[in-house]
Amino acid sequence: MDNQMRVDFYKEMVRIRTYESTLQANYHADKAPAWDIGAGLIPGEMHLAAGQEPVAVGLCANLVQGDAITGPHRPHHLALAKGVDMKAMTAEIYGRDTGLSHGKGGHMHLFDPSQHFSCSGIIAQGYPVAVGQAFAFARRGTDNVAVAVAGEGAANQGAFHEALNLASMWKLPVIFIIEDNDWAISVARELATPIKDGSLRAMAYGMPAQRVEGNDVETIYEACKIAVERARAGGGPTLLEIHTTRLFGHFEGDAQAYRGDELAEATAKDPIPAYESQLVKQGVLDEAQVEQIKADAQAEVDAAIAYAKASPEPKPSDAYLHVFA
Repeated sequence: MDNQMRVDFYKEMVRIRTYESTLQANYHADKAPAWDIGAGLIPGEMHLAAGQEPVAVGLCANLVQGDAITGPHRPHHLALAKGVDMKAMTAEIYGRDTGLSHGKGGHMHLFDPSQHFSCSGIIAQGYPVAVGQAFAFARRGTDNVAVAVAGEGAANQGAFHEALNLASMWKLPVIFIIEDNDWAISVARELATPIKDGSLRAMAYGMPAQRVEGNDVETIYEACKIAVERARAGGGPTLLEIHTTRLFGHFEGDAQAYRGDELAEATAKDPIPAYESQLVKQGVLDEAQVEQIKADAQAEVDAAIAYAKASPEPKPSDAYLHVFA
């Protein structure tokens, strides 16, 4: 891992955080003074992944365009790190015709066939889909891999266990990733899951596994590298549980009163300032470079949001297009 790669990690994490923070501000801007989740240019729920950027960046640095990712209902960090076009994704979130799905999917249902990226609002839905993608890669004889990412709450769903079982039986090129951010909506992990280390569940399916602590992008990159290389070489599936941090609420408008002092502790562990400080201290970046990276990210994000706002809404008659009859 050279210094250019480390700078690229930092740039991508800043880019993702800038995107979500700006999107958050725009989401809230037209929902005041009385909170109305159905109001504004972005109606409906919004789930942001601030704090979880190291997972997406460390993972996707090991993937190529032909590899596939299925993401959860909190998907923006994964989509951007995988290479999904920011403007088309933003237009989709705004419900515009220029969006990835012509405005019909919204932020929890982002689909980009060119990047083999998809996500769903259904908990654990992506696990069996990734197994199917990995099966297709194996039958075609390619060295592509599939990755399924979901939260620690999703690992209690039946689809999770069925997917691991079949992937192990067929020795498929798939990596299962649990993003453990300690909270399944407002339920603490220890109140819903009987074991502290979800990677131990892989033993029941005969596959290697690891729990990755620290929410550090370099550590995550190395753990994912081993799993991806193993899958590409025909070694079968791997389960990784990555302990990360959710800085914002489960959804926008979530006051997070249930978190108490833990929220302040999580905020103090924000991975982006920590990584920035590390790179500056080691002479990999200087303050001028940091400011330029942040300015470039903001300019890209502002352009994407402006594009979305200027794009046309779908025509009512378009409701009959791009659907199964």
